[in-house]
Amino acid sequence: MLKHISNKDEFISNTANGTVLVDFFANWCGPCKMLAPVLEKLADEMPEIDILKIDVDAVPDVAKDYGIMSIPTLILFKEGVETDKQVGYMNLDQLKSFVK
Repeated sequence: MLKHISNKDEFISNTANGTVLVDFFANWCGPCKMLAPVLEKLADEMPEIDILKIDVDAVPDVAKDYGIMSIPTLILFKEGVETDKQVGYMNLDQLKSFVK
C-alpha cells in the first residue's frame, strides 16, 4: 500500500505496526520524481510493506523530528521503531534489499 501522509498524527498511527517504508520527498526534487515510480513498483511487488510518502514542504514537523536534511530520504520502521535510513535514489533491487 502506498499512502500520502498529511499530518503528524497520521504519520504516527501509520508507522506503529508492521514494516513501513517512509519516503520523505518534495515535488520540486528531481531524484524524488525518479524514485516515485520505483516505490509504486515496490508497493505492487511487496504488498506486505506499507509505503508512506511525506512531502517535507507540506508536513515539515515530521521532517524536522527525523532530522531530514536531504531528499529523498527513506526511513524503515518495524513495529514503530526506526531500523534503517537511506538518503538518495535507489533502484528496485536496492529498495528490496533495504526493506528486508
